[in-house]
Amino acid sequence: MIEAFGLTSKPRKELPPAADDVSFEARAGRVTALLGAPGAGKTTVLRLMLGLQHGRGITHFRGRPLHRITHPSREVGVLLGDVPGHPARTVRGHLRMLCAAVGVPVRRSDEVLEAVGLVSLRDERLGTLSRGMDRRLGLACALLADPHTLVLDGPTAGLSVRESAWMHDTLRAHADQGGTVLFSTADPKEAARAADHVVTLERGRLVADQEAAEFARTRLRPRVAVRSPHAVRLATLLAKQARTAQRSVEVVREGGNRLSVYGSNCADIGEIAFRHGIVVHQLADEVGDMGPGAGGGLPGGALPTPDDLRADGPVTAEALEPEFAEPQPAVEAQPTAQQQPAPETRSAANQLPTSEVRPATDQQPLSASQPASEQPSGPAAQPPTESLQTRTVPQAGHLSPTGSVHGEQPPSSAPEPHAARTPRPRMQLPPLPPPISVRPAPSPLRPLRYEIRRAAGVGTGFLTGAVVLVVSAVITVVVARIGHTPQSRLLAAWPRELPLPPAALGAGLLGALAFGDEFRHPALAADRGTVPRRLGLLAAKLAVSSATALILAVLTVGCDAEVLYLVYGPELARVPEDWLALAAGWIGLVVGCAWAGVLAAGIFRSTSAGLAAVAAVPLLVVPVVHKLVAGPSVRTAAGLPARLREALLPRWPFGGERYLEAALGLVSQPVGGALTLSLATLLCAYLFTSLRSRLR
Repeated sequence: MIEAFGLTSKPRKELPPAADDVSFEARAGRVTALLGAPGAGKTTVLRLMLGLQHGRGITHFRGRPLHRITHPSREVGVLLGDVPGHPARTVRGHLRMLCAAVGVPVRRSDEVLEAVGLVSLRDERLGTLSRGMDRRLGLACALLADPHTLVLDGPTAGLSVRESAWMHDTLRAHADQGGTVLFSTADPKEAARAADHVVTLERGRLVADQEAAEFARTRLRPRVAVRSPHAVRLATLLAKQARTAQRSVEVVREGGNRLSVYGSNCADIGEIAFRHGIVVHQLADEVGDMGPGAGGGLPGGALPTPDDLRADGPVTAEALEPEFAEPQPAVEAQPTAQQQPAPETRSAANQLPTSEVRPATDQQPLSASQPASEQPSGPAAQPPTESLQTRTVPQAGHLSPTGSVHGEQPPSSAPEPHAARTPRPRMQLPPLPPPISVRPAPSPLRPLRYEIRRAAGVGTGFLTGAVVLVVSAVITVVVARIGHTPQSRLLAAWPRELPLPPAALGAGLLGALAFGDEFRHPALAADRGTVPRRLGLLAAKLAVSSATALILAVLTVGCDAEVLYLVYGPELARVPEDWLALAAGWIGLVVGCAWAGVLAAGIFRSTSAGLAAVAAVPLLVVPVVHKLVAGPSVRTAAGLPARLREALLPRWPFGGERYLEAALGLVSQPVGGALTLSLATLLCAYLFTSLRSRLR
């Protein structure tokens, strides 16, 4: 159950808040629709509920606010906008990565893929999915942790009628299992068909909180669809009759021979057409929209035509839920007075809304070609059997062009309660994924497993490594040809003219991508708003980037040595005598660049910022360190390793003092010192921003 209290967004400048004191409930076992025209504040309300946007108010999910729930993804499944994921990642790989993030077994990905019908597309890339398949994948991500509550923002926007029906049937199945479903929509017809409860917003304020049956009776605007070859003449007569009777009737020309009449009924229109000898091809009650200008159906508030309504799904009384109306007889609209009305026996699936006339009251059916005094009586006028499955919309009185109700009449009978209502037929769907039991853990994020699957799920890292090896080999051959380069720099492909070797730049790029992709394709931010700043996630990214940088450093030196051996012989490929200290310095440089990329991208939320921080070390920080060290008033630390060795009288086992001496020698170098200083600064900045975000 969802309980929202006083949700209010922060206003911008002189504009009113997008959401102003919105309070409502969404009960378990039911589907609740948040209805409003574009700009009414639906998305803002959902983001306030989930804590993704700052404002006032509080929302309880089964009695607890979201920030007090240990595992929020296991309580609330969220689908806001498109699926946030790397376009080069496969469907199955994306779900497996999220399985590690929310702490569920990896087999769960196959279960939700089967539930949403994406088993055949599990190896497809996210960037190649259609809109309908993207919505299915988004629902699979929301169902991954078996949440009790589903919160979806426009889940059927841009979908076909078939895909929309599938989506709503799946949401209904989740609600039937005891879950809570809340979705937003701008289409009142969709809200009336798919929801049990409708919450209506207008300009950020709550204007209605109703059951679906009450919403369909009072908020939707009934109309009469008319087809006649003399539509212009009939419209003039209807307007004249309305002025004479002082009634609020609105006639809208739909183009061609179609009319939409608001504020009247089939009986009155049929009598006027009969008295003036006007042929009528269609006369049917419809629940279409909120009237012209409502903005809920078509862009710009345009009034949909009957053909548009049929293309957008069943919108006549037959297609509404059974509680919207009582079963009533239906007869064919006849063009002439000589033909007698007769019910046509056919299934509900084949009924067309353009061939039916529904009475305006609960009396006997009235033909478009006969006045009320000439209607047949007796058994021939009795309603057809229940197997015809014909319904009519209860009359809600006459409406003015602004939508106000005049002379509202109660429906023929009270709507059936929700528990006793007959559900409409659904598509054949695979069952929802079974419930799962997740082992308790201090955090729902398994960071190391998640980071490994994230890094290995796309080919960017492998492509970057291949480019680094090729560039290093070319630079090594060219530098060896020119000469005047020490053996250690030759094996690392690091001539003095370059600020950093290709391996260090490649490691820095991979480190920057570790956090840069999180902000560019925020797979973890669906229910949090941003990438979580947890120390466990940072440690996992530093560990994986360190392993990647170590592999890249070893492969670079090995490939360069092999190329030198093949091109110039064994003389240039020999290993230097002080290879231990050189290897430690080389690995420290590459790993340090990777860490700098990770920290900078995490702070500045950008891959380019992470790579810029790596390049800034030799270009900006090293000159500053040189200037500070070479100053006349600065004492140098010359001979520090020797004095330290003398101070450490006891010898370390296995020659450990040599490694310490190599590390101190690396830090004492300008590049090493600058890199160490940069890493310390970036780490402090990351911890500061993480602490500030938690305090907020």
